[in-house]
Amino acid sequence: METCQKFSILCLTLASMLTLGACSKQPEVSTEASQTTEAGLALVDTEFNPRLGEYIKTLSADEFQGRAPATKGEELTVAYLEDNFRRIGLKPIDGDSYKQAVSLVQIDPKQVTDMRLSGDNLPGSFKYRDEMIAWTTQVTEQVSVEESEMVFVGYGIVAPEYNWNDYAGLDVKGKTVVMFVNDPGYATQDPELFNGNAMTYYGRWTYKFEEAARQGAAMALIIHETAPASYGWGVVAHGSPIKFDLVNEDKNMSRSKVEGWLTTESAEKLFANIGTDLATMHKQALQADFAPVPLNAKASVSVNNNLRELTSSNVVGFIEGSKYPDEYVLYMAHWDHLGMDFSNPSNKVFNGAQDNASGTGAVIALAEYFAKQPQPERSVVFVLVTAEERGLLGSAWYAANPVFPLEKTAAAINMDVMNMYGPMKDMVIVGLGNTEVEQILVKYTEQQGRYAVQEPNPEAGIAYRSDHFNMSKKGVPILYAKGGNDHYQHGAEWGAAQRAEYNSCCYHKVQDEWRDDFDLRGAQQDLFLYFRVGNELANSRQWPNWYNGNEFRAIRDASAEARQ
Repeated sequence: METCQKFSILCLTLASMLTLGACSKQPEVSTEASQTTEAGLALVDTEFNPRLGEYIKTLSADEFQGRAPATKGEELTVAYLEDNFRRIGLKPIDGDSYKQAVSLVQIDPKQVTDMRLSGDNLPGSFKYRDEMIAWTTQVTEQVSVEESEMVFVGYGIVAPEYNWNDYAGLDVKGKTVVMFVNDPGYATQDPELFNGNAMTYYGRWTYKFEEAARQGAAMALIIHETAPASYGWGVVAHGSPIKFDLVNEDKNMSRSKVEGWLTTESAEKLFANIGTDLATMHKQALQADFAPVPLNAKASVSVNNNLRELTSSNVVGFIEGSKYPDEYVLYMAHWDHLGMDFSNPSNKVFNGAQDNASGTGAVIALAEYFAKQPQPERSVVFVLVTAEERGLLGSAWYAANPVFPLEKTAAAINMDVMNMYGPMKDMVIVGLGNTEVEQILVKYTEQQGRYAVQEPNPEAGIAYRSDHFNMSKKGVPILYAKGGNDHYQHGAEWGAAQRAEYNSCCYHKVQDEWRDDFDLRGAQQDLFLYFRVGNELANSRQWPNWYNGNEFRAIRDASAEARQ
């Protein structure tokens, strides 16, 4: 899982759901949790597949060496996944192979200069890592931006559905654009602006770099602020500088030469140079008549890289549909984790039991269950992707090079970190209020005597931080949901404490290991929900969509003719 999620019980639940035919309206959300399950109520659906624990335990064993892409650990993992898909009876995608080759490049910035500045009232430079961070995604050994004019572009957003264009009337070719993180909805907390407190795709830093490249900017810089970014400067600047990306035909030369972040303090110096400050520019960026602001400064920076191309694999198998074999329902999880820490004398393996041997094992368990059911009318596809921990790259490769047409994919379900702590009353829907697929899930959740809630921190943009996001960008309605915190017996505080303990002790650490005391009954309940959602879609003529106003709706609608 790319970013840690700290689930806690919410005072949010679905008060009413519309039928799937009412395609244009989002579900209403109550402000009070509905306790639909009593602690003493008999549990249902706790035995979906008895082999689930076996799959998780095996995949997270030391033998698999932390499942890092392009290592011995990958070789063992992919062989295990293929063996299970073959045993279950899934159809392969290439002869007798289930592997989709994924071409990756490792970009290691061996030297990044400080950012040199020219301007009347500016320091001579911003120091690398302390005052700025920069890199390139262009697959080249060296890039330089020299004396590039700096322009403040507000939030750096072009969003036609919100009638918002921060680049209107501006030519930034060869220039350096500076922008705020997140989006105007979060900044104002206005539920009528963008998506209010909940981050839209336009608030995500990845989008801002993509848009800057489309506009022709030579360098794109985001101003870091902890609250709207949802993480501190240390996360941005003091982790590993090594980047991974997909190998593509233009070697990312269509991207800006340099991407990066500025500290708040650095931004203040840029704004002071033109006689203003951060607070004033925040207000200005939210005005309907906002126009980009020249910063009367020029920036220069150089990046020297070591490059290494790698080959990894997604693993894909499917059950062919009986009536509509060229229509698809897709399940997804990432099989990779962080590999090994050879400097650790006592525990070298990042086993990744919860993240994400649990989701990988869940996909195998689902495939096995589906294979024992009557043949579905639509084809059901099981995709286990690589390099999620390197930046959602395996899913990005599948989205760019789909084995099965995305315009004919009815919907997808992503599983990233399953519930290992027992039955929960709540089912968390990440990005609640975005796609009609959630209506089907809520129906079956309520049949289990449970209730659906939104993730606790939608402003952090979790909906854009796991593999489902790459499918979203291609318009595929995708569901990302998991059991929450409200334990059927111990309550919400106990459940939240288990999540917090995992986040503290184990997330992305060697301590994320299989435990014999894991209680998988909650995961089994969730698997029944995933199955029922997918099974309904696979045996119906439903084509769920994004709700009106969602940033991915237009992409989906553009391919509507293929689904006639």
